[in-house]
Amino acid sequence: MIFKPKGVMPALVTPFTDDGNKIDKSRIKNLVDSVIDGGVSALVPCGTTGEFQNLSINERKKTIEIVIDHTNGRVPVIAATGHSSTKTTIELTQHAKDAGAEAALVVTPYYHKPTDRGIYEHYRTLAEAVDLPIILYNIPQATGVNLSWQMVEDLVEIPNIIGLKDSSGELRYMLSVLEKTSTKFSVLCGHDEVVLPALAAGASGMILASANIIPDIWIELYKSINKADLEKARNTQLGIQKIARIIAKSGPVGAKAALNMLGIKVGPVRLPLSIGGELTYEEFEELRIALEKIGKLEKKMIKQAKVTTKRPIAEKLAPTGLDDQIIKTLKLKIGESLAGSGSEVAHVEIMVGLRDGPLGEAFAKAKSTPSAGHEPLLAILEPNLAVKPTTMIIPTVTIKNMRQASMVYGPAQSAAAKAVIDSVKDRTLPERYVDDLIIIANVFVHPSAVDRKRVYINNYKATRHAIRRAIEGRPKIDDLLKYSEMSKHPFRYTP
Repeated sequence: MIFKPKGVMPALVTPFTDDGNKIDKSRIKNLVDSVIDGGVSALVPCGTTGEFQNLSINERKKTIEIVIDHTNGRVPVIAATGHSSTKTTIELTQHAKDAGAEAALVVTPYYHKPTDRGIYEHYRTLAEAVDLPIILYNIPQATGVNLSWQMVEDLVEIPNIIGLKDSSGELRYMLSVLEKTSTKFSVLCGHDEVVLPALAAGASGMILASANIIPDIWIELYKSINKADLEKARNTQLGIQKIARIIAKSGPVGAKAALNMLGIKVGPVRLPLSIGGELTYEEFEELRIALEKIGKLEKKMIKQAKVTTKRPIAEKLAPTGLDDQIIKTLKLKIGESLAGSGSEVAHVEIMVGLRDGPLGEAFAKAKSTPSAGHEPLLAILEPNLAVKPTTMIIPTVTIKNMRQASMVYGPAQSAAAKAVIDSVKDRTLPERYVDDLIIIANVFVHPSAVDRKRVYINNYKATRHAIRRAIEGRPKIDDLLKYSEMSKHPFRYTP
């Protein structure tokens, strides 16, 4: 019988050694065991999430061999064998068949961006050369090549082309393919954010990066659709939509970061990919928090936190007027975070300390003798209703006009206030100590910002993350050293 892929299939990351120089056999085996134990239907090594473009041909072959050997028939293995060269694709696909793969996932030839004629000939030549079930793979945002539904309708007539993985995220495209071909072959969702509508429309299953991390949740959604329990399926998708969004955007970077957080060590990604690039540090934090919310990670609060910052404390507290001698003996918690992009980007530095300590003194001094253009203001949600802990916001950029002032002492001020209140509600800040604490927030709002709603959202997110980092004492020294080479100012590479 012709193989019919269905269900939940993780697009496996490729585990490397800690230096990223070699594939790690033991880590590959651990990952395979982890997802199979999670109940997946098949495994898909060496695809986009597997960083196939950053693997040598021998590394791709070796990885596929390890996965097939260790899987040992427990579930089918669909080897990703696509390449920009038809000849190399045939070589990799024949190797996959010889190694024992159940099918091959073959991405459209990329880089030279062939026409429809070239795409058709690529797949026809491969199908004739290797007697193995072939799954087409459409991911135009990565390849620059769109596999049209008309082309899929033609290719489905080739006997051993059995399915399509669509990672475009375009539901109109998937519905067209389903309309024309669903009775003839399997249509699989490859975009984590649209699994629910894809399955509801008739897709047979999914091949996802996030299935490395949360296979059990995707299986729950898949079963709900099969039972026609749309409400449960909808709630399941919405409950993990942030994880799906971050992973879909960052690919192997986010998937590996999440796996490493969960204790399933898979090593780093290879350049030019990096944490701090495709996965920003703020998205890293959001991913961690999202995994906590669904119970995959335990939330651990740290009672004592060291000050870990590249900038001198004196520079951070410059608007408050504290002298160096006091700063040397100052004990406080510091956190910072960035949210958003473009002119509405928000950067917030948080200092949390006792009201009767040096930070309380700094608070009073900043209020009584403000610096021109950096006048502090209490964070409030309603007129004359300040939040607790008492929070002062101070503009990082010198305010030079009323429009700029309205952005800071408006949406940014309200956002900081709401973030403090929500941090108390979720117990990031201890409620019983709110009267004893003082918070000073250095708030960056770009002078050209115009979208008030986006300024509010970004400052809310940045303040929330900064408070959490301050209380938990992150990043630690080891984290700073680990990512120091990848750190960059948000505008460093912006013309």
